[in-house]
Amino acid sequence: MIKFLDIQKINLQHQQEIEERLLKTFRNGWYLLGEEVKAFEEKLSDYIGCSHAIGVANGLDALRLIFKGYIELGIMQPGDEVIVPANTYIASILSITDNGLIPVFTEPDIDTYNIDFSLIEDKITKKTKAIMVVHLYGQVAYSNLLTELAKKHNLKIIEDNAQSIGANWNGTKTGNLGDAAGLSFYPGKNLGALGDAGAVTTNDDELAKTIRTLANYGSQKKYVNQYKGLNSRLDEIQAAVLSVKLNYLEAENQKRREIAQYYSDNITNREIILPKVNAITSNLKHVWHLFVVRTQNRDKLQKHLSDNGVQTLIHYPTPPYQQEAYTEYSHLSFPITEQIHNEVLSLPISPVLTNEEIKTIVDILNSYTN
Repeated sequence: MIKFLDIQKINLQHQQEIEERLLKTFRNGWYLLGEEVKAFEEKLSDYIGCSHAIGVANGLDALRLIFKGYIELGIMQPGDEVIVPANTYIASILSITDNGLIPVFTEPDIDTYNIDFSLIEDKITKKTKAIMVVHLYGQVAYSNLLTELAKKHNLKIIEDNAQSIGANWNGTKTGNLGDAAGLSFYPGKNLGALGDAGAVTTNDDELAKTIRTLANYGSQKKYVNQYKGLNSRLDEIQAAVLSVKLNYLEAENQKRREIAQYYSDNITNREIILPKVNAITSNLKHVWHLFVVRTQNRDKLQKHLSDNGVQTLIHYPTPPYQQEAYTEYSHLSFPITEQIHNEVLSLPISPVLTNEEIKTIVDILNSYTN
């Protein structure tokens, strides 16, 4: 079986360095808010190109804390609206509603799967305070129109950068395009920890200070609590692992691009809709966290691949507004979003796939008949 993602094999590439760093951290005896976290935060902010990186417990908390920070600073308040793509993972929506904010769902572009910028302005009301862009599957969701709209309507741009670390737009990396960004280092991400981990990146000094305080029980000084905060801290062990793996991220993202290019050049089955070619070749925008194809009979294609030894996943089968958790939005309908959720299938893509495995996947895809 060709695994969808062989996380063990990815990590074993760096086994010696990771084990040495873990042993050093273990022997150091300091496991929270120590030197490893500080070093990783500095390394991450330098890589992204921003002023601040704040390590937190996971990607969802990173987004939650951004909104919570803006509320504490008086920039937002419960009841305000956040424009967000309708086809995102539920974490994007949870971060909004957890803060008493209202998600305003917006259709994606059928070609990029990212938010359709042309639809945003019609969604803006007096209550709109932010636009959340989700760099879905590893591709940048950004445009000049977005910055113009944010400036015109005095809106914050918040990046859900859980899937796209290392992607860039005109030379600027995701995580440094908007006002603040949430990153996830879930083990399956392009930069993955050995458990849950995340970070917030921003150039806003006051927001960074507020988020760092909120993530530590709302406290800057022990037993003195300025805010009703959370306990959301990146631990020393995960920071140590991430510091090692960040050294290899650029090379591993490039390997993903090469696989994506091979898929694009060699999958010729007309039943399968590929990502657009310009999304692959344009200025290294895409880091291919996922290679997502579409087909009318997705379940049949997935079974064909499974029967022939290829594991695939669906990202995602059900949009957030159709989930039981959000019955208040169940009356909504977004045809493009629903088409995407009904048709998408994610193929294996990772820096440890062999050339033989990649060719096998392509051959199996080309042999599929609906």
